Amino acid sequence: MGAYDFIIVGAGLSGIDAAYRLKTQLPDCSYTILEARDEIGGTWSFFKFPGVRSDSELTLFGLPWRPWIHDTDMAEARLIQEYIEDAARAEDIDEKIRFGHQVTGISWSSGEQRWTVAVTAHGSVQEYKARFLIACSGYYDYNKPLKAEIPGIENFQGVVAHPQFWPGDLDYADKKVVIIGSGATAITMLPVVAKTASHVTMLQRSPSYVLNLPLSSSVGEWVRRHFSERVAHTINWWRCFLQEHLFVYFCIFFPSVARKLIMQEMKEQLPENIDVNVHFNPKYNLFDQRPCICPDGDFFRALHQDNCDIVTDHIETVVADGIITKSGAKLEADIIVTATGLHVHIFGGITPIVDGQPVDVGTRYSWRGAMITGVPNAGAVIGYTKNSWTLGADASVKLLIKVWKHMTKIGATSVMPIHTRADLPSSKPVVGHSSTYFVTAQGRLPRITGESPWYGRKNTIYDHLKLWFGSVTKGMQYTIPSKKMD
Repeated sequence: MGAYDFIIVGAGLSGIDAAYRLKTQLPDCSYTILEARDEIGGTWSFFKFPGVRSDSELTLFGLPWRPWIHDTDMAEARLIQEYIEDAARAEDIDEKIRFGHQVTGISWSSGEQRWTVAVTAHGSVQEYKARFLIACSGYYDYNKPLKAEIPGIENFQGVVAHPQFWPGDLDYADKKVVIIGSGATAITMLPVVAKTASHVTMLQRSPSYVLNLPLSSSVGEWVRRHFSERVAHTINWWRCFLQEHLFVYFCIFFPSVARKLIMQEMKEQLPENIDVNVHFNPKYNLFDQRPCICPDGDFFRALHQDNCDIVTDHIETVVADGIITKSGAKLEADIIVTATGLHVHIFGGITPIVDGQPVDVGTRYSWRGAMITGVPNAGAVIGYTKNSWTLGADASVKLLIKVWKHMTKIGATSVMPIHTRADLPSSKPVVGHSSTYFVTAQGRLPRITGESPWYGRKNTIYDHLKLWFGSVTKGMQYTIPSKKMD
């Protein structure tokens, strides 16, 4: 058993970033990282489905303090994992990681003013103590995908594969493949699988927006050739930041114009036999759900191939050799891929125990998108869903460090958000996203009211303004030995 000032759960992008911020901003504090798996990388070492890659530019999606040096802006998972490993090694963060340490329980004692973290490690049960807990384990369950009701799936005589548990020996060459889904995973997989499969059909219940972005930026490449690595990274970071934010907020503030422009762009890239109004005309506005990205238009180019098509319909039933849709069409298949989403949760799906009492996270409030009412000395790191995730995760960690510094300044041993108003029925989930897997997770997510400080991740500009000038005492209860400070 070890005792630390901080325990970070998870060694993905967010966890490595949190460790770096602790190392540089709180150098006198001790910390360790508990990682359930045997390697660094989180999502980028976990998913193995064909074509797995980022759908954000790595200049922004990468670590703010570690330049992305590759020419490709939307990189494959292998490169991202290597990048995270290199960053951790360069900062000696890798030495702080305890691999194969699966957190199974977290319990706070007000008497001790400490967390006890229960861990299963290499067949043994262990305990660690921490003054502060930072959950960087992502927002989805690694062991359980979103459960999708597919009628008759038990009748199928072929292979059913889920992207989250992709079989390493699955050979789809010369096979008929149906990919169920319309999100980023389906958009990513289709052009890769279509290279060797005899036929690929993407079957979706409802359409998504698909944006064609360049795999590499010619401007970014020019900047990297003419400036030092650090200067080039700074220039490209601001270039990408401004481009992303201008586009996102143009779409949010002018949704009708944005829809018209994107619909026209998609129509120009589709083959004539695919109707954009049927297959690429979502009912929601841009960024109510995150749009899908296809680098260099690979998804649209695949749809021009004879062995690739898209169907927008509902499933009537699955039969031995394919799928029957509600309209009566039969989609023959040797392989069905269920790219139907993720099972969303926070704190790794673990229920926090505070002084012996379980805390139902779904009935608590989010304090500035970083802490939860009734849970002392703990942060759940959540990134942005409209902008690059890592920017939001980094903003969360910086805020938690500011809270810690205030605790130290006033001599407090713990801090906990307190919300006294009974407005739970009118509250909303902390992530305002209309994707199915977020909608079905509403009962597992903390709530927000929209009033400060009970809000979630906003955007980089807002969150940093609040970081610099916002209060870390509003809505917070600090505990000082023999004294409480609100």
